[in-house]
Amino acid sequence: EITALGLVGSIVAADKVYDGTVAASVTSSNLAGVISPDAVTLVVGAASFDDKNVGTRTASAALSLTGGQAGNYSVNATAADAAEITVKTLTVTGLTGDNKVYDGSTAASVSGTAALSGVVNPDVVALGGTPVYTFASADVANGIAITTTGYTLGGADAGNYQLTQPG
Repeated sequence: EITALGLVGSIVAADKVYDGTVAASVTSSNLAGVISPDAVTLVVGAASFDDKNVGTRTASAALSLTGGQAGNYSVNATAADAAEITVKTLTVTGLTGDNKVYDGSTAASVSGTAALSGVVNPDVVALGGTPVYTFASADVANGIAITTTGYTLGGADAGNYQLTQPG
């Protein structure tokens, strides 16, 4: 009896920005142990992470073989690699800086309703905190930038996001 030669297949998974799914991408794969000149190719199935949330995660994919001599070989059923799911950046929209009469301070105010942009549906993320708006200069001028501090994120899925304070 001649039995199939066992090969080792491996993958390299790509890091990704949080998108609410376990979908993973394989950037490369390797097959070790094929006897030359046999025609054997590694086939990598769809890859997925073990968890959708931000952090170091394990991505795995099913492996199989194809080619003229594939029947002479076997390969591990799956391969895995560690990759990072990084936080997704959210922005605050819906605000417009208000004009004011010179008062010697950099205190600013805004109009509108603050809303989060970029939350993945159906994630639960809420905008909170006590915002403080500040003009870049107290002097009379047009188009003075307003910076914001104090907004925070809350909700069950807030850990998958970071907030860019509006300007």
